[in-house]
This record gives sequence, structure tokens and C-alpha cells, in this order.
Amino acid sequence: MTVAWAVLLAGLTWISVRNDPPTVREQRSLDQAGPVVDRAVGELARAAGAAGLLDLGPARVASGCRVTPFADGARLRREVGVLAATGDERAVLVGIAERLPASWRAGVGPGVDGPELRADAGEFVAVEGRPTVDGRVRLVVDTGCRPVGAGYTPAPATAGGPETTALTAALRALDRPGDAASELVTAPCPGGGLARTAWSANGPGPAASTAALAPLAGNGPLLDQPPVYAYRSGAVTVLAEISPDETRLAATVGCPG
Repeated sequence: MTVAWAVLLAGLTWISVRNDPPTVREQRSLDQAGPVVDRAVGELARAAGAAGLLDLGPARVASGCRVTPFADGARLRREVGVLAATGDERAVLVGIAERLPASWRAGVGPGVDGPELRADAGEFVAVEGRPTVDGRVRLVVDTGCRPVGAGYTPAPATAGGPETTALTAALRALDRPGDAASELVTAPCPGGGLARTAWSANGPGPAASTAALAPLAGNGPLLDQPPVYAYRSGAVTVLAEISPDETRLAATVGCPG
């Protein structure tokens, strides 16, 4: 009887391993988590709203963490920048939390340096948001350390749209090469289509000032806290971060809704 019971347990265990989904983060690889992260970025872009979304950050994969004492792993992080005037950070975070899927159980509470948003995007992918010091909040989507598997492969970027045109105009206004290569970062919108950010970073060059972007700002900037400047150009939000060592520009089209 004991032998038969042991055989039965062994058989059930094998079936479970073959067919049941893993139940802990350490069993789900980076390639499995990647699409969840990308969809989460799209949800955050929609929740931020077209008027508040500033940029989609590129995917960052950091290797060298330990999944277990005997297994190496990696973690994937993506960020979303959102406009938040000084004093309005909590209201902005609460508004985003309320527009996220109910299954995320998003909420805003006190943090070490101000209000913090926390949410669960599923598949052990965490979402956090907190203010920066320059009129923005940063939302971070993080897989935590997990097996690499086949690794993270971002969705192929298609040809640029209005964000690329707006980025080129900003580069020229700052006397930077208008044809400089840019990095296109995307995320799938919940209702279809893509949120898109065209990024460009130039090293040291002629002194630049955010004042050179004022003619492009139309009715005025969204954010003017040097060295950070942001404005709307039609459906595109342009963000500039200017320092003596580098000029970084981002032009973003968000998700509807």
C-alpha cells in the first residue's frame, strides 16, 4: 500500500510540473514577463492621459542578480514619466491609480519621500510611482530578479510618426543635428495602437537654452524648471533635459482614453 501511494504521488507531481503554471516569480522567466511589462507600460500611458504623459523610457535589463543561491538571473525595468506640478503629485498619482485596471489593486499611500503609487500588473510584475524633484512623477514597472530564459526582446519599432517630426524640430531649435539618429520606444495601448517616444541624446556641444524651444511651445510650456522643459506640439509632448554635458530630448504620443 505504501509503495502504491508513493507511485501515485510521484505520478501526480510529474503531471503537475508538466501542466500547472508556475506560482512564484522565480519560476517565470524574463521572456515570459516581457510582454506583461510592455502591456503595463501601455496601461500607464493611457492612465496618465495624453496631456500628462511625458515619456516612455527604454527597457533596461540588469543581469547579475540571484534567483536562488545557486542560479543567476536578471531583472527588467521600464519607466514612464508623467507631468505633476509641485504640490499636485499625490493627486496625479491617485488619478492614475483610479484609471488602472481593477485587477491591479492600485493604491497611493505615504512613502519615504512623499506619496507612492503601488500596483500589481500580474505575473509578479510590480508597478511603483513616486515624485521626482522637477515637476514630474516616475512610474516604474519591474519584474524583479528571475531566470533569463530566452531573454527580453522588445517589439520591433515601426517607422516614426509625428513624434519624430516634433523631435527633429526641437533638435534644430537647439542647434543640434536635426537628422541625428533617434531611439524609438513603444508600448501597446490597451485599446489598440501604440504609445511612442522618440529619444535623442547628444553629448557636449554648443551651449543650449530651453528659451530656444519657446517658439515651439505655442500657448506656453507644460513644464519650465530649468534644465527641464516640456511643451505640446499638436498631439506630441516634447521633453527636453539640457545640461552642459548632454542634451536629451523625448517626443511622445500617448494612448487614447
